[in-house]
Amino acid sequence: MPARPNSVLLNTGDSMPLLGIGMWNVDPKDVGGSVKAAVKAGVRCIDCAWDYGNETEVGNALKELFEEGVVTREELFVTSKLWSNFHDPEDVEDHLKDSLRMLGLDYLDLYLIHWPMAFPKGGAKVPEDKDGNIIYLEITLSETWKGMEKAVRSGLAKNIGLSNANSKMITDVWNDATIKPSVLQIETHPYLSQAKLVDFAQAKGMAVTGYSNLGAVARSWAMSDEPRVLQDEAIKKLASDLGKTPAQVILRWLVQRKVAVIPKSTNPDHIKENTEIFNFELSDENMKIMDGLNRNYRYVAFWADKPVDGKLVFRDPNCFNFPFGLEY
Repeated sequence: MPARPNSVLLNTGDSMPLLGIGMWNVDPKDVGGSVKAAVKAGVRCIDCAWDYGNETEVGNALKELFEEGVVTREELFVTSKLWSNFHDPEDVEDHLKDSLRMLGLDYLDLYLIHWPMAFPKGGAKVPEDKDGNIIYLEITLSETWKGMEKAVRSGLAKNIGLSNANSKMITDVWNDATIKPSVLQIETHPYLSQAKLVDFAQAKGMAVTGYSNLGAVARSWAMSDEPRVLQDEAIKKLASDLGKTPAQVILRWLVQRKVAVIPKSTNPDHIKENTEIFNFELSDENMKIMDGLNRNYRYVAFWADKPVDGKLVFRDPNCFNFPFGLEY
């Protein structure tokens, strides 16, 4: 079965759109406008998570779109994510159902394990001891995966996958899984191409979604002197030569690598611009220029206080289930 236009074919036979809209860091009051503008502009993939705290607002917007006849449920591809307090396989389904309740949906197109580390259930979303150290539970991803597989068998999720996982984690889950992961979601942009990890996942038959495609400029811990992909001179020159915006060039570079993108925006004009990435192509030379911008710079690092000079300052380098030293 071929993929739908501007989509990537998953190992289940489902098609996942190469362009979506992300709900991370979107204020609940802005969610409705963002979702409705995106869907009306032709976006069919909505990337959500329980942790984002705005799934109720996403659900309200979807309900209005369904009632207005703008789109049907079957035309959308909706993703949510399992938070780390619920990695016990017995907790997975109930946590997924909580997201479904808020979204007003009967099933998810994709459910991801949000982060590979497990936390105790109840209390803080990121529990810490009296010394400020994160408290972890020794639950492996393979154990949690059993709960994810059960959710598929129950009809609550059509596809399941991993997020923020490295090659060792993927291999561990893959080798133990009855239902193989369909998707890997990771941070990727011109300053963090993650080429080896993308190639590794795609060789396994997994699709890849990239987040923070444009540098996550609105995040609360952004540093004033950090490198900004949207201001990169090489990207700006390519954009000028092609008559496109830097954002469009970045998104096009990713989708030409068969990496799905989920740029966040609350600006209807920017949302519309983001949809205009399928009417042009980057040449081989242009792709090489973009590939050459990688500097292994992370904008998002859950387990670090902040990136410094492109390197991560770890809060807890001995975190269970997270081998930091791997190249990819």
